[in-house]
Amino acid sequence: QLINILYNVVDRMYIGRIPGQGSLPLTGLGLCMPLISVIIAFANLFGTGGAPLCSIARGKGDLQGAERILGNAFTMLLFTGILLTLLGLFFKKPLLYAFGASDATYPYADSYLSVYLLGTLFVMMGLGMNSYINAQGFARIGMLTTLIGAVLNLLLDPLFLFVFHMGIRGAAIATVISQAASVALCMIHLMGKGNVFTVEWRKIRFHGDMLREIIHNGLPSGVQNSVIGFANVIVQSQINSFGKLAMAAYGTHAKIEGFAFLPITSFNMASTTFISQNLGARQYDRAKKGARFSILSAMLLAETIGVFCYVFAPKLIGLFDQNPGVIELGVRQARTVSLFFCLLAFSHAVAAVCRGAGKAFVPMCVMLAVWCLLRITYIIAVMKLTNEIGYIYWAYPLTWSISSVIYLIYYLCCDWVHGFDKKTEKKAA
Repeated sequence: QLINILYNVVDRMYIGRIPGQGSLPLTGLGLCMPLISVIIAFANLFGTGGAPLCSIARGKGDLQGAERILGNAFTMLLFTGILLTLLGLFFKKPLLYAFGASDATYPYADSYLSVYLLGTLFVMMGLGMNSYINAQGFARIGMLTTLIGAVLNLLLDPLFLFVFHMGIRGAAIATVISQAASVALCMIHLMGKGNVFTVEWRKIRFHGDMLREIIHNGLPSGVQNSVIGFANVIVQSQINSFGKLAMAAYGTHAKIEGFAFLPITSFNMASTTFISQNLGARQYDRAKKGARFSILSAMLLAETIGVFCYVFAPKLIGLFDQNPGVIELGVRQARTVSLFFCLLAFSHAVAAVCRGAGKAFVPMCVMLAVWCLLRITYIIAVMKLTNEIGYIYWAYPLTWSISSVIYLIYYLCCDWVHGFDKKTEKKAA
């Protein structure tokens, strides 16, 4: 996960240092993030939607069923990647202006997004298929495919930006080439021998029943991420009203927060796979122990990083943007939210447990109600009362706290362990 974040972090570090451009390229990149988030959400739809089902099938010893799930996910990633590329290229201009682009920032956003959209298929296949490598227990292979792409991106970025002088478009080209290399390595592994289940071209097709299961399991997560992405667009539109410095600071802090999210994401991925396999094999006590361990580990690590971000906020923001105004606002946001990272970790960790147990609908409802509707309502209300950017920053700790209370009640009081058994009994009936 650390390697995966390097794609965007390296882009930002280099883009922020393009000679004579100031903060405009970084602002343009920030405008692209909502659309990029939608692409990632669709990749997760078929990745996180199918990978737990593969893990369950593996726990039951049904390897043929696992291969059918993998084949359907691959087909849908291919189809959806092409569709999103076409839609993105057609609607990018009105969408970027809707996200707050101005005549000054639009050319930078358009230059980056036009190239990135051409690589949509690589992004989706890389993220989606990597989930199935991890579902088989080959976490090191998944890491290496991402590592090679990240190193390639690290080498290509300065080449395109400072040697060929291609500007922000060069950063997008470097990212697409790197993602394509990762996908190639990922598919070589998934099509090779020695896997628990593999991708075979002759078996790639749609199976209605299997596709419904993947979408049923993955759609709540996809909808959740998409709508939260939309909520973040509303938040960013409010941030944009405070000017270019606020926009650049908000985007820069998002990258730093991404590092704090690393332990959460890492333990969540492992937790979902671990719980799915053990529930598939009816090892209920082991699944409970794994859930407790992943939740506590994610919270402790996230809070440790949160304290680090609080103390070293000025230096961390300064890595991406040297403008004193950007640093001031970025530090203010960091020192508002960073000590609450443990609550962010808890919410995501319990959501991962729910997804591993086949209860993906639960985190979707909680996130939509709290992280979307409540967050937007709060921000709109306080902005009408006072035009103070600090209240926007407080929207995050507030909603993380409320969602954590709801998740704690669900985790302690509801029977998430026997969710798959009940579904199997329903099918049998």
